[in-house]
Amino acid sequence: MQTANALDEHVILLDEEGRHIGTAPKYSMHGENTALHLAFSCYVFNPAGEVLVTRRALTKKAWPGVWTNSFCGHPLPAEPFTQAVDRRAHHELGLRIDNIDLVLPTFRYRATDSGGTVENEICPVYVARTDQEPTPNPDEVAEYAWTRPAALYRAVTDAPWAFSPWMTLQVQQMDSFRA
Repeated sequence: MQTANALDEHVILLDEEGRHIGTAPKYSMHGENTALHLAFSCYVFNPAGEVLVTRRALTKKAWPGVWTNSFCGHPLPAEPFTQAVDRRAHHELGLRIDNIDLVLPTFRYRATDSGGTVENEICPVYVARTDQEPTPNPDEVAEYAWTRPAALYRAVTDAPWAFSPWMTLQVQQMDSFRA
């Protein structure tokens, strides 16, 4: 599995049509004028059909302490998406995942958090499966919970302000959350 040192990690920059136009150091991204770049989100399900949600670590630059999907990340240049998803599952949650499936291939969003940090991403959305319990990396995840997909859909619909803006949009677009 490919690894990335946080200081050396680069993200893939995109033009408005989603074409790769270069790379930039990850540490330089997610400011007030964040360039459009490539990312991904993943929702992990257990054998009981529950979905894993996580609360972002309080030390995260963007949306600290906010409840969100299982994990997110950025593919490294030339890294296949499924490999990137697997890498981040292990890094953030200590999870071995399988059955990685693309469910929202063209998801895109732009949002600004209360501190002025902008997310500006083309962010394909994946689902995966695990039979393990997470062992969260405290630099990434403050806490986690397993929940029924329909309950998460209702919570996101009733109180969207309590969740990351990308998750709010994604859950509303994914059939697996409507029961």
